Amino acid sequence: MIEPGADPTDVRDRIARGFERFALDAAGRSPLYVEIARTVAATDRVLTFLATMPEPKWQPNVLLAVVRYLYGTPGSGGEFVAVVERRADEIAEVMAVRSTQTNEPARCAMLLPVLARLPQPVALLEVGAAAGLCLLPDYYTYGYGEHVVGPSAHSGVKSPIFSCRAGPGTPLPAHNVEVAWRAGLDVHPVNLSDEAEVRWLEALVWPGEEYRLPRLRAAVEVARAHPPRVVRGDLRTDLRALASEAPGDATLVVFHTAVLGYVLDARQREAFATAMSDGGAVWVANEAPQNIPGVSHLRGVHPDRAAFLLCVDGKPTAWTDGHGTWIDWLPD
Repeated sequence: MIEPGADPTDVRDRIARGFERFALDAAGRSPLYVEIARTVAATDRVLTFLATMPEPKWQPNVLLAVVRYLYGTPGSGGEFVAVVERRADEIAEVMAVRSTQTNEPARCAMLLPVLARLPQPVALLEVGAAAGLCLLPDYYTYGYGEHVVGPSAHSGVKSPIFSCRAGPGTPLPAHNVEVAWRAGLDVHPVNLSDEAEVRWLEALVWPGEEYRLPRLRAAVEVARAHPPRVVRGDLRTDLRALASEAPGDATLVVFHTAVLGYVLDARQREAFATAMSDGGAVWVANEAPQNIPGVSHLRGVHPDRAAFLLCVDGKPTAWTDGHGTWIDWLPD
């Protein structure tokens, strides 16, 4: 929200630039969201509406998903703006309690080549876990071209299949991982027994990427059959206590995807990286490079400006797609 003494025009300009950047990231993936983001960036009334909210609510994904969650998918940028102007109070009420929690289970296809190389079994601890769908890699099936890796655990429901293009040099695992322990940490855990919560996860899937919905729903059924434990807490204060519960005879892995940029500022990210380097766990970060301390110089190196960087204990290991559709392994 606009702080006392702040220039409202400057705040609206910041929000507009955020939507313009989002439009660039969405190019080639969601033409509708490109149009909507550009329309919002040019519409002072919507920017003024967003400026009344706390800064975390300026994230384009929050407004976009809330409108779809409440009213369905608009047909154009103009229709989207009209809905926001007409339903501003209702939208603000839902935005106040919702946050970006894109729980994309196909991200496990990018994590598996790292996890399978570690001493087994592993203990998985995900920060920003949402519903914990990425805590279940051993229940899923993966297709790296013709190389298929089946589940090592079985839920009694059909295993979703995640297809992932693996670039040259990617160490394709011969077997799935063995998981001895798993837990997640999230400020607002998603309850999969609540249909409204599941509908929120679905609203976060971009129009134009509807292929993600069947695999999300399949993973939800796996998680309902074998619910992963997700603890309500903050990664800044509660991670150490949860990590201490992991069994000592398993390789502890603390991992996250698209989390740090949403919940921590630059100083806090530095502190988190320092804590992870001293914590005794394998740290697997899959984030935009500017959000991982020590590797920001790699921002923009990959031709896909939306590419994530997968780092293991702070070392760049692979470029990845944020939704798990490809992985390009880096030379050692």
